[in-house]
Amino acid sequence: MGGYLVTFEGGEGSGKSTQIARLAAHLRGLGHEVVITREPGGSPGAEAVRHIILSGMAEELGPDWEAVLFAAARADHVGELIRPALERGDVVLCDRFHDSTRVYQFAGREQDTRLMERLERAALAGTYPDLTIILDVPADIGGDRARKRRGTANADRFEKDDATIQEERRRAFLRIAAEEPERCVVVDGNRPVEAVAAEIGAIVDDRLEAKRFEAIDRSLKIGQSR
Repeated sequence: MGGYLVTFEGGEGSGKSTQIARLAAHLRGLGHEVVITREPGGSPGAEAVRHIILSGMAEELGPDWEAVLFAAARADHVGELIRPALERGDVVLCDRFHDSTRVYQFAGREQDTRLMERLERAALAGTYPDLTIILDVPADIGGDRARKRRGTANADRFEKDDATIQEERRRAFLRIAAEEPERCVVVDGNRPVEAVAAEIGAIVDDRLEAKRFEAIDRSLKIGQSR
């Protein structure tokens, strides 16, 4: 039936990495081939750009240039890893994707929508997520989680922003979900890990089953037309 791309979005400390690992284990237990990846990064070229972005070296260039760097990394990531995996029929689970660029580089910049759309089309080349899980966690709780996770390490380019900015990003993710309800599902991440994982597993199982039936239906229609 072809591959399936699930992206995970949300603010800092929303639990994306934890839930991706849980979902991967669940899907592998059902016999699916699963690829776990992340952004920025996921391919050799994109990982090189990741260091530049998260170190903060590109911050002084402004959000437009950060967006260009993200687009370059994403194009390499899609071409080198994601698209080949989907063509093999794998389920790809990606920690952040194009919605993060919409939120982190373009939220509140409606005048720059045209640039965002052009970069998005160039980077994705038609490879859009089948499903996006948005893990929703209040910014103050997410910030506490992120601080505990990194311990004595320095905050990266985006973790260092204050709670007001983080809360604005949270609302921006929720707006995307409201605008694209067929693709995006909001999951309350401020619950026990097991409860969140169970809900996400059920959502993905239902979507994969629906896609399987769609593939069977298309196959039957093709057979009847011959």
